[in-house]
Amino acid sequence: MPAEVKRAVRVAARVKTELAQLLVTDVRDPRLAGVLVSRVEMPDDLRGARVYVRLLEGGDKARREEALKGLERAAGMLRREIGTRVGLRFAPELRFYYDVTQEKVDRIEILLDEVRREKKP
Repeated sequence: MPAEVKRAVRVAARVKTELAQLLVTDVRDPRLAGVLVSRVEMPDDLRGARVYVRLLEGGDKARREEALKGLERAAGMLRREIGTRVGLRFAPELRFYYDVTQEKVDRIEILLDEVRREKKP
């Protein structure tokens, strides 16, 4: 990454990578099967991390809530591992949110396709 990229952005990218790996290899909670880390945002002080996740298979609201509960339950272990793997003085507090961005993009694509079909004679 170029040197002009803020440290918080670089650390967030590293946290995202490590969290994704931890979810695949170390977490055994069945509620977290198919959970993907879509993005991580961190403030300049690196004390917290907003972790946006989504489900591989989509899922209904109940399934999303179960996944978020599983992540909250595993947050302590994930925080410890992130602190060690990324090498930060203070392990960031992890806050998990379901990322609806991809679903919104998909919905917009569907609507645009409908408009294109209506325009054709």
